[in-house]
Amino acid sequence: MTKIHFALATVLAFLAQAATGQPAASTTGALVIVPGFGTVTRANDEAHATFGVEEQDKDKALAASRVNQKIRQGTEILKREDPQARLKTRGYYTYAVYSDSDSSRPLKSRQIIGWRVGQYVEATTQNVSALPRTVAAAQQVLALNGLRFTLTEKTARSADDELIASAYRNLTDRIASIARAMGRNAADAVMDTVDYEGSGAYVPQAQPQLRASAAPAGMAASAAQAVEEPDFEPGETTLTMRVVGRVRFR
Repeated sequence: MTKIHFALATVLAFLAQAATGQPAASTTGALVIVPGFGTVTRANDEAHATFGVEEQDKDKALAASRVNQKIRQGTEILKREDPQARLKTRGYYTYAVYSDSDSSRPLKSRQIIGWRVGQYVEATTQNVSALPRTVAAAQQVLALNGLRFTLTEKTARSADDELIASAYRNLTDRIASIARAMGRNAADAVMDTVDYEGSGAYVPQAQPQLRASAAPAGMAASAAQAVEEPDFEPGETTLTMRVVGRVRFR
């Protein structure tokens, strides 16, 4: 057979293979790594409200005393308005206030003209419907420094079964799509590994960043008075899961 005849035979064989719809390359034994994704959405049913108070005075003891008194009053209000709320002290700080007239001098040599004292308390509650009333009552003494809504542990746990099923269903659907694209039957795909962490060498995930609330510049002292109730929309949280499958085609 001449070189021309051999080349012609090769082309005819390739055209015949393409006409049958079979893949040009064999996928037998091929290892495919497939990610799958699951999502479940639930209404937020827990609130985390952070309250704070800050006082400034030339006398450090007087500033601290006013802060302690207001925190005590505010805590009593929170307990009265929402007995089921869990309270937690978030921080207590005392800062010196320096004169601006000698700002060019080193801090240690500058004159102290006063003190800033403050404290924070966080209230965690599942009584979301009564939150506006609770916040308005506490704002007579304290300032609302931060608010976020989340899912309770019970709600998140109850959604876990649905989340796992959603992720696995998406994984198998994607495997079937890949099999069709490769010209193979989905029944030829054998699951080698299922990674429900979506970690390791398969799919690295970035950890969510929690943004901390900045300390307020200052909270002026004022007489306690009624505060109009705020309006809050708890919203919802979407839980996500990433699952990775290692699939080998027979």
